[in-house]
Amino acid sequence: MSSSPAFTRAEPDARRQSLIEACARVLARSGAAGTSVRAIALEAGVSSGLVGHYFAGIDALVAASYTHVEAQVGAALNQALATAAADPRAQLDAYVTASFTPPVASGELLATWIAFWSLVRAQPAIARQHDEQYARFRSRLEALLAACGIAPATLRHTAIAVTALVDGLWLELSLSPGAFSAAEASAIARAQLDALISTSRSAC
Repeated sequence: MSSSPAFTRAEPDARRQSLIEACARVLARSGAAGTSVRAIALEAGVSSGLVGHYFAGIDALVAASYTHVEAQVGAALNQALATAAADPRAQLDAYVTASFTPPVASGELLATWIAFWSLVRAQPAIARQHDEQYARFRSRLEALLAACGIAPATLRHTAIAVTALVDGLWLELSLSPGAFSAAEASAIARAQLDALISTSRSAC
């Protein structure tokens, strides 16, 4: 009887996805410097040759993993919006505070992002993905802020400020979860949104 792992009998799409997920795990555990075709193959339980069958090289696999991780975050944010009340402020609060709870706020995801960020300066493709991901988040945020009454003249700067606030709270919460809670991070974010929205409306 063959001793080949069940993985090798999977459908091509499932094989490719398993390699992407294995790459993300290796990135989180070993960082960009420790991520190689061999390490990913070992993590996935396949040969290095099989990795080469699905991806042109390590850079292509890392880029696919970036897309996969971003999609997971996007799905979590979309789920938060889908379960929130329909009024604009509830939607804005849900979108902003979703970053402070799992699966977005987690040490493993932080480690994966740090690995991606370390490649931004060295790999144009990763830098492009980073810029596109940031632009998508900010564009969605601008739409939600506009629905809450943020003046068009200040919309872009307000979205940048809120994004920086979310990123900072998410980073500290993921690095030091004992320093403050997700509920505290959400309360801080909502208080800042209150101030930003009040200021914008009073200036109109």
